Amino acid sequence: MENNEIVVGLDIGTTKICAIVGRANEYGKIDILGMGKCESEGVKRGVVINIQKTVNSIKTAVEQAARTANVDIARVHVGIAGQHIKSLRHRGMITRNNGEDEIDQFDIDRLNKDMNKLVMQPGEEIIHVIPQEYIVDNETGIKDPIGMAGIRLEANFHIITGQITAIRNIYRCVERAGLHVDGVILEPLASSDSVLTEDEKEAGVALVDIGGGTTDIAIFKDGIIRHTAVIPLAGNIITEDIREGCSVMLKQAEAMKMKFGSALANEATDNEIIAIPGLKGREAKEISVKNLAHIIQARVTEIFEHVMFEIKNSGYQHKLIAGIVVTGGGSQLKHIAQLIEYVTGIDARVGYPTEHLSKGMTEEVSSPMFATGIGLVMKGMTTAPEQILTEKPIGSSSKKISLNGNFMDKLKGWFSEDVDDYEK
Repeated sequence: MENNEIVVGLDIGTTKICAIVGRANEYGKIDILGMGKCESEGVKRGVVINIQKTVNSIKTAVEQAARTANVDIARVHVGIAGQHIKSLRHRGMITRNNGEDEIDQFDIDRLNKDMNKLVMQPGEEIIHVIPQEYIVDNETGIKDPIGMAGIRLEANFHIITGQITAIRNIYRCVERAGLHVDGVILEPLASSDSVLTEDEKEAGVALVDIGGGTTDIAIFKDGIIRHTAVIPLAGNIITEDIREGCSVMLKQAEAMKMKFGSALANEATDNEIIAIPGLKGREAKEISVKNLAHIIQARVTEIFEHVMFEIKNSGYQHKLIAGIVVTGGGSQLKHIAQLIEYVTGIDARVGYPTEHLSKGMTEEVSSPMFATGIGLVMKGMTTAPEQILTEKPIGSSSKKISLNGNFMDKLKGWFSEDVDDYEK
């Protein structure tokens, strides 16, 4: 975090669109300069379903953040999520010309760049290419091969893909809101930066981000991401269950969940009653807090049964020394950590994005619902701008290669004409 420039993270979620303005200080912590939040009306389960409504919400959130931070916002780092996100593992390999020369950053970048050329399923695009471990001349388990000598350099990669149409729509919304996209980042990766410690990532931890439309999972071990997954069940479906089970309006169900909701029915008292005002002169409706907790517990239990399936599927079920860290808006339910431990048998805690914050609007963004937004700011501070390296000279010739221009350049090419037409 040596870069002290102002960075803006834009979290386009199912229930809210949030813009957070931050800057790294001299101690490596983040000063929160401003924050803007707006209800999200054009997004469902992490996917844009109404362009204009999403554009309006983005404008509102960004204008509010710019006003509180007293800055002009033109560039943002955008989070992406949704059920269309998939991950796969792949091994890449390059053969070097001279085994006596040391492996350097150029060799690493060339190997990483080759992974972006993989042929995906129709309609899919690579979002992230994350190296897990390197192999030099069949010597495995190498985290950093720079400085070593060898002819054959290989690596195991964790590759994250998404649907081109979903990515295009997010990019289109941001551009039409008058902003430039500096980077598209998978939201659970961003959240992991804001709520997990390096020790937890090293020991083995599963991050579970419960948003409005999706629950995102990211599993780390030995400081490396090992598995990612998206579950299409989250906070909104809990609210829907309350609305159906208690026969109330959706906004009343959401208010009940936020104020009285508990993930453990046994912790609720039997004689506590919620009075809901009746419609059009009708009598108030009385709802037991314990019944409300039963409804919530049933759905949260189902969500974490899916989470447990993904943990088992990853092969790291018995390697999570740091357990499960749950964050996002859905993690604010009372007693949720106890229910997670009961369902999964794994230690759990709620992750708050406050560890890396220094000063500014820290109280306003200390809730787990802002974990992704703060993580996007952190990712923006550590993501290098597009890098142009000169290829190692062979004889007297050399050529320049763009290392980071793959995904973002494709997006810019897709939409330059579309945005111009819209502005006209």
